[in-house]
Amino acid sequence: MSVIGIDLGNESCYVAVAKAGGIETIANDYSLRATPSCIAFSGKNRILGVAAKNQQVTNMKNTVYGLKRLLGRKFRDPHVQKEIQYLPYTVVEEKNGGIGIKVNYLNEEYKFSPEQCLAMLLTKLKDIATTALQTPINDCVISVPSYFTNNERKALLDSASIAGLNVLRLFNETTATALSYGIYKQDLPVPEEKPRNVVFVDCGHSSLQVSACAFHKGKLRMITTASDPNLGGRDFDLLLADNFCKQFQSKYKIDARTNARAFLRLLTEVEKIKKQMSANSTTLPLNIECFMNDMDVSGEMKRADMETLAAHLLERVEVTLKQCLTQSGLSVEEIHSVEIVGGSSRIPAIKQLIENVFKKVPSTTLNQDEAVSRGCALQCAMLSPAIRVRDFSVTDVQTYPISVAWEGSPGGESAGEIEAFPLNHAIPFSKMLTFYRQEPFSIRARYTGNIPYPDHDLGTWVIKDIRPNAEGKPQKVKVKVRVNLHGIMTISSASMYEAKESPEPESPEETQQSQKDAPESEQQNSNDQQRNDGDTPMETNGGGAPPEVGSGSSWTKKISAWFSGEGSDKEKKKKHTVKSIELPIESLTNGFSQVELNQFTEQEFKMIASDKQEKERADARNAFEEYVYELRSKVSSDDELGSFILESDQASLVSQLDDMENWLYEEGEDCNKQVYLEKLAQLKSIGEPVQTRKIEYELRPVVIEDFAKSLQLCMKALELIKSKDPKYAHLTDEDYSKVEGAFNKSYQWLEQTRVKVGSAPKHLPPPVTIAQIRQEKSTFENTVNQVLNKAPPKAPTPQKEEKTSGDQEKSSQESSAQQNNAQNGEKREENMEWSSQ
Repeated sequence: MSVIGIDLGNESCYVAVAKAGGIETIANDYSLRATPSCIAFSGKNRILGVAAKNQQVTNMKNTVYGLKRLLGRKFRDPHVQKEIQYLPYTVVEEKNGGIGIKVNYLNEEYKFSPEQCLAMLLTKLKDIATTALQTPINDCVISVPSYFTNNERKALLDSASIAGLNVLRLFNETTATALSYGIYKQDLPVPEEKPRNVVFVDCGHSSLQVSACAFHKGKLRMITTASDPNLGGRDFDLLLADNFCKQFQSKYKIDARTNARAFLRLLTEVEKIKKQMSANSTTLPLNIECFMNDMDVSGEMKRADMETLAAHLLERVEVTLKQCLTQSGLSVEEIHSVEIVGGSSRIPAIKQLIENVFKKVPSTTLNQDEAVSRGCALQCAMLSPAIRVRDFSVTDVQTYPISVAWEGSPGGESAGEIEAFPLNHAIPFSKMLTFYRQEPFSIRARYTGNIPYPDHDLGTWVIKDIRPNAEGKPQKVKVKVRVNLHGIMTISSASMYEAKESPEPESPEETQQSQKDAPESEQQNSNDQQRNDGDTPMETNGGGAPPEVGSGSSWTKKISAWFSGEGSDKEKKKKHTVKSIELPIESLTNGFSQVELNQFTEQEFKMIASDKQEKERADARNAFEEYVYELRSKVSSDDELGSFILESDQASLVSQLDDMENWLYEEGEDCNKQVYLEKLAQLKSIGEPVQTRKIEYELRPVVIEDFAKSLQLCMKALELIKSKDPKYAHLTDEDYSKVEGAFNKSYQWLEQTRVKVGSAPKHLPPPVTIAQIRQEKSTFENTVNQVLNKAPPKAPTPQKEEKTSGDQEKSSQESSAQQNNAQNGEKREENMEWSSQ
């Protein structure tokens, strides 16, 4: 079983696998480590990854990319409206306010959600890993930007579910980078010493993330994360593209913004020149042939000009760097080093800003492109029981503060709100909220910080099946609020603690049940809080609730006294038990329902089957086309197959092949797989006999020569038998006659065969095949070897003679020597066995 980590980038994706030898990045079907985040649709199938990127310009209306920016958002989101201005494909609003991507697929109009399209990309990445590792892939860890909100993280989990992936964790890109840095470091300080503080700057295609991390030996703790979700390498590309558009407009009187295909080509060329400027400060040219209106265009730019144009972008980079430094509470002297990852961190101006803010030269210890995927693969190995990894603790932080509010109750408990998870709070984490209620109520959660998402609400959870106790009073309800491994806040459980009284002493069975009900519920919560995933128990009273109580036997006494009243001797004598009851929770949050997920999963599997069928059809068509061209070229050449077919048959076959080619590009352009297979079989029935004649003609002399060598060896053996050679002295005259008869028969047959094949024309089937010659040779050799390899008869056993005393002594010495040799031999064998073990 293999575990993989997926770096899901806005421009390209990387897949890494954890193996016994370490972490390895998987190459795709084009032998590239980076797989473009593109999905294209055609009239026959879907095109994913590298192939989709290659035909982006020619099929831009049906090539979908930039999905990471649309995930989990609504169509009217200002962020989405800004994004779709630069997307060549059609984005529409769904009935529920969501995003629909309109494409032409299988010659019909389809609408897919961003989550469905992302699931298609994940299917491709899963297929790449399965092919490379030759094993099914299920468990994985997928990277997410640290600034992703609840809704975006849920949408990504839905996409993974549609693709059939079991996501063990959604891992923040900043934390994945820190893990890939720290797990291999052998010189980290021990826990008693001051931590090593490292800053990581990740500037990718569409976003900038800066994080501070504290390392100890065997563990890392994220301190803080600052980000600019709308600042990345593509913003520099757009800036340069707009500048060149202005140059072309004044120089050639053409506006590239009015032509989506031309602007897309310009963005591709601009990205290339941007990369060149990172290593070159001289003036660089830009040339594009047939740019617009069959016109060639050219321009030039140097690094200093780009930095001037991008001054406002570089200011935003500096603001984010300083924000991280301020939030971390660290001084510049306390920072050990600054590591940079991400493609856009190679821009010299960004490196200079990092050095100005942190007073340190940026370090490139990590692989800038693959660090995130490697960290995800490591985390997947740590979470999976299939692979053993040395212990390394990872503590992440909450990026945005989360507040939890609850409604009041008719019984007098007022509504309230608390900040359950403040900024940079450790996650995963759980907190317990305690309420006293007698009827169902709801809890609402929302972000309170400045987040890049218009809707701050995380959702509403309704706690059901709450009822008053026997006396009509409220009962204690504990609600677990949790930010899980994925960074998603949810209400994970709710329990009602119902107190009961028994007027008579309890039986042993009832006492045992009482002990099981009350303390175990508390212990269960405690154990659940202190698991390895980072939970810590915390009690929080709802507003207006009765005083909080402790646990164990004192807890039972206090809650019993509170429910039943104090001061009554009669009541004090009664036995009290507390029973924990799990309450159902109705979740009202964003995301697909299970019915929708099942529907999308089924649709994805159908599209996978359709793609597979189309691939098989294309392979059959290509095989037929290849055979047509190959056979025609060989038949037309005398050096190949031309001399093995009559001229009239040759002309007829070439004409037939020409007809097949014309049919292939006209009527046979889009036929079923079976049609191509039948056409190929029909051609092979004509072409293979010709090829067989050529093979027979070329190999026949070699096979005949081998047979002649066997006959020559047999003739030498006959001469030795005739001369009474000691080797064959035991053979009789009958044996000699049998070998001689076999030799004469095979020699005569071989000579006749030479005459037949020598006079046979090449264009006709051979009178004697290679298989027949080999069979005759095998029969001859079996007959001869049966006689020549006959073992000589055993010599008669000599009679025993009486030994003299001297002979007996000599025999005894020889026997003793043989025994010693045997013992020494056994010792040597034992030593050999030991050394081999």
